Amino acid sequence: MLVDTQPATYQHVPASPEVRDHWVSSQLIGVLMDNMGPSLLAGVLSLPALVLLMAGQTNTIALAVWAVLTAVMLVLRYRMIGIYRVRHDSLEGPQRLSFVQRYKWSWTVMALLWSGPVFLSYQVSSQPTQFVCGLVVLGHGLLALTTFSAYMPVFRRYTNALMFAVLIGLALGTARMAQKPDVLQTGIVLMVLLMVFWGLLTMAGRRLHEVYRASFELQFSNQELIDSLTLQTRASLRAVATKNRFLASAAHDLRQPVHALSLYADWLATEPEMARDISPRILQSTRAINELFDSLFDLTRIDAGNYKVRLQHVDVRKLFGDLSLQFEPVAVGKSLRLRTHTRPTIIWSDPVVLRRILGNLISNALRHTHQGGVLVSLRHREDMLMFEVWDTGVGIAREHQQAIFQEFFRVSQHQGTEDSLGLGLTIVSKLTSLMGYQLALNSVANQGSVFRVMMPEFTQREPEEYPNGVEDNSIF
Repeated sequence: MLVDTQPATYQHVPASPEVRDHWVSSQLIGVLMDNMGPSLLAGVLSLPALVLLMAGQTNTIALAVWAVLTAVMLVLRYRMIGIYRVRHDSLEGPQRLSFVQRYKWSWTVMALLWSGPVFLSYQVSSQPTQFVCGLVVLGHGLLALTTFSAYMPVFRRYTNALMFAVLIGLALGTARMAQKPDVLQTGIVLMVLLMVFWGLLTMAGRRLHEVYRASFELQFSNQELIDSLTLQTRASLRAVATKNRFLASAAHDLRQPVHALSLYADWLATEPEMARDISPRILQSTRAINELFDSLFDLTRIDAGNYKVRLQHVDVRKLFGDLSLQFEPVAVGKSLRLRTHTRPTIIWSDPVVLRRILGNLISNALRHTHQGGVLVSLRHREDMLMFEVWDTGVGIAREHQQAIFQEFFRVSQHQGTEDSLGLGLTIVSKLTSLMGYQLALNSVANQGSVFRVMMPEFTQREPEEYPNGVEDNSIF
C-alpha cells in the first residue's frame, strides 16, 4: 500500500482555457433557452394573424401547408423548452452543448418557415398585405437579435437562414414581374435594403454576444478569485494551527529533558559523591535535547528550502556498512539481529541525505522491535531502485499509517515511544519528497512493518546526462 506522506495542502489551480470556454458557453446556452419564451409567444400570436391576412389573396393549399408546418414547429419548440427545463437546466457544460447540437436543426427550419410569408405574398397579394408580411418577417429578425444572440452559433444559423430565404423570395417575386420596370426597380431596392439590414443585424448580434460573453467571463474570473482566496485562507488557518501544534509539542518534549537536567544538576550540587551515577543521566538528557534541536533545525531548513543537496556517487555496500556500524550496538543491546543485503551497486544521490533517511527508518524499526530483527536491503526494479527496511516489530495499525508522518505523532500504546520525539518519520517524509523519491509503507499490527524508499529512474541521471552537461539543481 502506497501511503501519502505529505500533509494536505490547499492550492488553487487556475482553470484551463478549455474549461473556461465550456463553462461560458453553457451559461450562454442557458440565456438562449431562457429567452426562447418571447420568441415562441411571438410566433404563436403572429401565425393566425398572417393566415387570416393572406387568406383569399394567395395560394390556399400553399398557405395551409405553411400554416400546418409552422404550427408543428411551434409545438416542437415548446416541447424542446420543456425538455431543457426538466433535463438540462440544472446541468452545465457538455450536457447543454450536446442538447443544442441535437436540436440545432430546429432553428434553421423555423427561420425558413418564417420566410414563407414573403414567398406567399410578394407580388401576389395586396400592397398592405405584403407590407404587413414584410414587417412581421423583419420583426422576427429583430427578435432574434435579443433572443438568440447570446449563443452565436444559433444566432448565425437562424439569421442567415431567415435573411437568405427572404432574399430568395424577393428575387423570385421580382423575377415573376420583371417585365414591369417599376416592379424590377422596387425589387432591387428591397433586396439591397434587406442585405444592408442583414449586415447590420449580424453586427449588432455580434456586439451583443460579446457583451454576454464578457459578462460571464468576468463572473468566471471572479469565482476563481473567490475560490483562490478561500483556499488561501484555509491554508493560512491550517498553517497557524500546525505552527501552534508544532510549538506546543516541541515545548512539551523539550521541557522534560530540561527539567530532568535541572534536577540532576541540583542533585549533583548537593551530593557530589553521586557523580558516577548522575553523569550518565545528565548525558542522556543532554543527548535528548541535542537530538530534538537537530531534528527541529532539519525540519526548519527543509521547509525554508535551505537544505543543501550535494549529489555524488554513493557505494551502497559502504553505506550499509556504515549504518550497521552505527546501529549494531543498539540491536545487540536489545538482542536483535540487524542484517543488510545488496549486490555491488553505485547510485547517484546525496550520501548525507540518504544516510539520514535510512538511519531514521532503522532507528524507528529498532525502537519498535522487541524480538526478531531488522533487515535493510536494496532491490532493483526495471524503472527504479528500492531501499527497504523490514522489521518484526509491533507494526502500525491502518488508522495510524498516515498520521505517523506528522510532527510529534506517536502511537501511545506502543512500547518504545516514550523516548521518541515523533520527528524521525516526518524528516524521512520531507527528505524523500525533497529528493524526488517515493515513500511507501506496508504494515500489519503485531506482525511488523516494511518501509520502502523508491528512487525513480530520473533521479539517477548524472551530470553528463543533462543538457549541455550541466545538472539542474534548482529543485533542491
